[in-house]
Amino acid sequence: MTPPTESQPAARKTTRPVHIGAVQVGGDAPVVLQSMTTADTMDIEATVAESLRMIDAGCQIVRITAPSKKEAEALGEIRAQLDAAGHAGIPLVADIHFTPNAAEVAADHVEKIRVNPGNYADKKKFETHEYTPETYAAELERIRERFTPLVRKCKALGRAMRIGTNHGSLSDRILSHYGDTPLGMVESAMEFLHICRDEDYHDIVLSMKASNPQVMVQAYRMLADRMADEGMAYPLHLGVTEAGEGEDGRIKSAVGIGTLLAEGLGDTIRVSLTEAPEAEIPVARMLAELAEDALQAGPIRANAPAATSGDKYTYQRRSTRAVGPVGGGQVPVVCHDMANRPLTAAGLYGLGHRYQADLDKWEAEDAACDLILIGDRTCGFALPGWIRAIQDSATWQSDTQRPERHHPLWNWEGYVQARASNALDGTFNVLHCDAVALDAARAATLASWQTDATVLMLSADRADALSVLRSAFHLLEHAGCNMPVVVHQDYGTTEAERIQLKASTEMGGLLLDGFGDGVGFAAAVGVEGGLRFLNRTAFGILQATRTRISRTEYISCPSCGRTLFDLQETTARIRAVTDHLKGVKIGIMGCIVNGPGEMADADYGYVGTGPGKITLYKEKEVVQRNIPEDEAVDALIDLIKTHGDWVVAPTA
Repeated sequence: MTPPTESQPAARKTTRPVHIGAVQVGGDAPVVLQSMTTADTMDIEATVAESLRMIDAGCQIVRITAPSKKEAEALGEIRAQLDAAGHAGIPLVADIHFTPNAAEVAADHVEKIRVNPGNYADKKKFETHEYTPETYAAELERIRERFTPLVRKCKALGRAMRIGTNHGSLSDRILSHYGDTPLGMVESAMEFLHICRDEDYHDIVLSMKASNPQVMVQAYRMLADRMADEGMAYPLHLGVTEAGEGEDGRIKSAVGIGTLLAEGLGDTIRVSLTEAPEAEIPVARMLAELAEDALQAGPIRANAPAATSGDKYTYQRRSTRAVGPVGGGQVPVVCHDMANRPLTAAGLYGLGHRYQADLDKWEAEDAACDLILIGDRTCGFALPGWIRAIQDSATWQSDTQRPERHHPLWNWEGYVQARASNALDGTFNVLHCDAVALDAARAATLASWQTDATVLMLSADRADALSVLRSAFHLLEHAGCNMPVVVHQDYGTTEAERIQLKASTEMGGLLLDGFGDGVGFAAAVGVEGGLRFLNRTAFGILQATRTRISRTEYISCPSCGRTLFDLQETTARIRAVTDHLKGVKIGIMGCIVNGPGEMADADYGYVGTGPGKITLYKEKEVVQRNIPEDEAVDALIDLIKTHGDWVVAPTA
């Protein structure tokens, strides 16, 4: 359950500086931003034009796919044209998967080679193999023979290399030996890293990408610790692969990348969105800026405790008692601040609640919030039976005829006095506490109130809120406190996208480690999208951390030169007809490089396997091959219906 044990903002972890052409990654360099072209590499004009748009947006490293020798050779002309355009200082990276020969050709033209250990020297057929120590050692020797020529060439030419493990393309050998785990991802990379070190080659960056932020975060933490144990400190490239599009892709990326940056891990980042590559750069820049702001904050506790249970490579939710709908193993709740907004039945519409006046009844969407903060007011209408209004304690106490499902919000002093005079609500209280003010004495006091019907609400108005809140949870653990906790942040007048990324980092980082029984945040009344935006963001964070599922999840790759169809258009078409399938995970992959593996985590897969041809998967099994693209979406719907996961889409 527990993350790193820092009790104050984590300093950037010191890593070995690696020079990729004129760009330094690691050492004392700022976080470097990169993206990847989506054009066919053989279309040199389109690839150069796309690269220029990326560079204009602030991309510092450009990655281009080279699936065969002909694309690798084309990189020379792409490099020449970018140099002629005045961008000789922007390094190019050749993305290699199955073809070692292409990697060796590409090394003649670009500053960095990315290899995927899962398929560079191995094959993936989802087959299980048994190994003795001798046969496994023989497999490692085979990999060494296949990989060493590239290492020697890169060393001779001064090229850098990224050893990039993908959760979705772990080899059958690794899966058979270590399982589908973060450990398997780390071991896959370490095998290749040890070969590089044996050749005294060190211009290396490593990555541990997954479409599931939980797996991604655990794998990077494990890799960083493993390198430290072996006296290594190579830079890390961070990314959540196949993050998707729009707000879902941004939230999922921020949950993974933002969490690790806040822990001081990460030297270069790529936000993998199913959008134009230049759209990734502003998101990556904002994540880097948020992390830098957090790392500049000062310490808050001189002797804060470390975590008490579990480890940072596995997930275990903090054990709490149930207070109404909060805690006790129930899904995390969502809480929104309505104090400065219209308090009417119609005002709850953006939070997923709909009042049907003609039927005099309420309906709730799957993403409907559970708690609303209403300040010093009282609801003048009957609340739906599943929502609770939290009002200032003074207002609650002064109301002699309290409406149903209205409960008090206390500060520390008011709560202590009310408790002493037996004036608490007998069924549901919320006690707000600034996380900075939560010290060991208060944590011990909270632990002594084990029978109170009370939910603790924690906030932290700091740039390093994730570290501060995490430290507060550690204090509660040390004290043995099982009071449920809702984390609630006020982002004021911050712009909408910054709210989304900051909240995803702060709330997501806690949820990934099992902390928190609810989330919520307030913002200026005029924030773009209003309450509906805030509500979608809250439920999006819960979805990304897989702690509460309220909608369909799309695992869609960001496109590249290997892609065999228009990913943005296809993802939009699939979303339009399937986004009502709550809890169903659909993988949408442009090619087979990571498709089958990433879709082992999805329920259904839609993969480009040839020009105009689609193959459908049920989990990792092929169901139907080479469907004409114009028939494939209907075929996907039929497949979902066949397996009983289709529900009728709700009417507007």
